Amino acid sequence: MDLNKMMQQAQKMQEELAKAQEEARNQIVEGSAGGGAVTVKATGAARLTEVKINPKAIDPDDPETLEDLVLAATNNALDAAESVTQSKLGGLMGGLEGLGLPGL
Repeated sequence: MDLNKMMQQAQKMQEELAKAQEEARNQIVEGSAGGGAVTVKATGAARLTEVKINPKAIDPDDPETLEDLVLAATNNALDAAESVTQSKLGGLMGGLEGLGLPGL
């Protein structure tokens, strides 16, 4: 077991992981509900950046439906943000197991 080589691999993996985390944080994803009546954009860091509501979705006599659409679109966007993060980081995490370090 070459400890120096293993440390170099670990350093490289750490750099790749930091880069993937940054890419995931900066990626914009979108969620929608009600056939596009409400759309929400979020970053991979799960920060909402935009909410759009189609004026046709606004019914003053039924605010509960609009609330449900906003909630559904938001959750859809946050699920997409989580998927982006998992896809960017998932392969790298598997690579850590290949280093043969205990506990990983």
